[in-house]
Amino acid sequence: MADWSPTEYLRFTAERSRPFADLLALVRREPATVLDLGCGPGHLTEHLRRRWPRAAVVGLDSSPAMLDRARAADPAGRYVLGDVRDVAAGDPVEAAPARPDLIISNATFQWVAGHRALLPDLARRTRQTFAFSVPGNHDAPSHRLLREVAARAPYAAVVGPVARRAVGDPADYLDDLAAPGWEVDAWETTYMHVLSDTDDGRHPVLRWISATGAQPVLHALDAHDAAHGTAVRAQFDAEYGAALREAYPTASFGTPLPFRRVFVVATRTS
Repeated sequence: MADWSPTEYLRFTAERSRPFADLLALVRREPATVLDLGCGPGHLTEHLRRRWPRAAVVGLDSSPAMLDRARAADPAGRYVLGDVRDVAAGDPVEAAPARPDLIISNATFQWVAGHRALLPDLARRTRQTFAFSVPGNHDAPSHRLLREVAARAPYAAVVGPVARRAVGDPADYLDDLAAPGWEVDAWETTYMHVLSDTDDGRHPVLRWISATGAQPVLHALDAHDAAHGTAVRAQFDAEYGAALREAYPTASFGTPLPFRRVFVVATRTS
C-alpha cells in the first residue's frame, strides 16, 4: 500500500500515546540500549529518551514517511529503516543494537503476518525486557463495518477481501513467551476515548481509523480514483461514515470510542 500519513496519525496523539505510557510503567529494569519497533513518527520514542536519558535509544520503522517526520521533529534521536522480521531473525539492521536491553513496540505487530511466531525470537534478542502492546479491537464495530462495507459493490472489486488482522489475547501471549528464566505479565485494557468533532464533517471514528486500520482500503480506493477518474473513495467514506454514525453515536461531550488493547511485558529473571 502507499506510505503512511504522519499528519493524520498524529491527530489523536494523546489517545494513541496513553497505552504506550501504561506499557512503559511496567518496565522495571534500567536499560542501557533500547530498540523501539514500529516507532512511527517518533513521538513515543522521545518518551523513552526522557525516561532513560543515559540510554542509547533507536527507533525502527518500515515507513520512510514516518521516519522523515521523526527525524524532523526529533533531530537528536536515532531513527532507522528496517523490518520487524529482520530483527527477529537476528539480521543486522544499520545503527540498531544487535542485542538491546529493551525491545519495546506499540501498535505494530498487528500489521505483521504471523507475528506470534516471531515473539519468542524477539524476546531472545533482548538482554532484559521485551514489552509490547497491540490493538485488541478487530471485532469492534469500527473494523467489522469496514470489512462489511468494503465487501460491497463497487468497492470489493477494487480492494479485494479485507483481512481481519487478528491478535492474541493475554493468555495467548503468555503461552507464547512463558519459559524458564522469564517472568511474563500479560493484561488487557479497554480505553474509553472521547473524540472531538472533526473540522471537515467526517465522523470522528472515521477520521481515527482512516489513519490506521482503514489505510489499506482507503489507499486502494484512492489509487483507483487516480487511475480511472472515479470517486469511489468519497462514496465509500459516505457509506462507511453513515454506518459508523449509527454504531458510535455522538453525545453532547463528544463521540465515545471504546478501544481494547492487549499488553505484554516479558522480563528475564536469569
